[in-house]
Amino acid sequence: MIIDTHAHFVPAAFLEALRAERRLFPSVKVTADGPQTRMAFAGGAPTRPVAPRLSDLKLRQEWLGAHGIDCQLAGGWLDLFGYELPPEEGADWARFMNEMMLKGAAALPSLAPLATVPLQNGALAATVLEEALAAGCRGVMIGTQPHGTHGALDDRDLDPFWEAASSRKVTVFVHPMFGCGDDRLNGFDLINAVGRATDTVTAMARLLYSGHLQRFPGMNLVISHGGGGLPYLLGRLARNNAIHPGEYADAVDGFRRLYFDTVLFDPRTLRYLCDCAGADKVVLGSDHPFPIGDPAPVKVVDETPLTAAERRAILGDTAARLFHLRGG
Repeated sequence: MIIDTHAHFVPAAFLEALRAERRLFPSVKVTADGPQTRMAFAGGAPTRPVAPRLSDLKLRQEWLGAHGIDCQLAGGWLDLFGYELPPEEGADWARFMNEMMLKGAAALPSLAPLATVPLQNGALAATVLEEALAAGCRGVMIGTQPHGTHGALDDRDLDPFWEAASSRKVTVFVHPMFGCGDDRLNGFDLINAVGRATDTVTAMARLLYSGHLQRFPGMNLVISHGGGGLPYLLGRLARNNAIHPGEYADAVDGFRRLYFDTVLFDPRTLRYLCDCAGADKVVLGSDHPFPIGDPAPVKVVDETPLTAAERRAILGDTAARLFHLRGG
């Protein structure tokens, strides 16, 4: 079974409900201009328009079939996670999104939803995670900045969430946010090309040095975009440990506990990732349906020098185990 672990989905019914009943969430402003829908959270700037391909199940099914993908794990779209909302409203927003994700995915058997949780409050995030798992979500996708445009995943307020994820042995897919707080990224579409990778590296370096991987060993973290450059910086992170002995958790030990997707586009880079992390720690990803995603995700695996066992692990065996698919 070939499993795509990195995709995004916005159910059509979710958008229809928001357009029809705008009083559901007082801190969410919905703007519909023809087929384009934008949202603004807690008085912030509007999101980018929701791309129609995020909701089109017919096109998704055709794409999965064309690439021989049997199952796709799909989280929501990070722009809509609503981390800026007041905590209680954010929890209800996450519950509503998870309910719609489960209902929407039921129409396409090859689609398996990942939950969202209100990271702006760790205790509420833990509660919503438990509810989403009980309802049938296969794991959870989280952003790197728990307050939308700021905050860190090692904030102590989030400990209840990490404790819940560890005790339930949940697979957590870590995804960068769109805004990366660096004005130099505003040209050349560098937010997508570079900013997301640097956002991921910063968030994960903090988790490695804070000791979260050792403190919460039951959870499995899958890092998007091949780790966003983290494997290439592993020696530098280790050197930082060496010149600050005993001050930070062992970054190399934490790194060994991570999983990574294949959204790298280059066979040489994918082979390096496998050499650095182990092919059993790499899972197929596409970032479907965004243009910056991999339009043919199996192709980079086929073009990478891999053993038969490594290829099986990357294409589906490891993901089946992590996300409890096919009894994995």
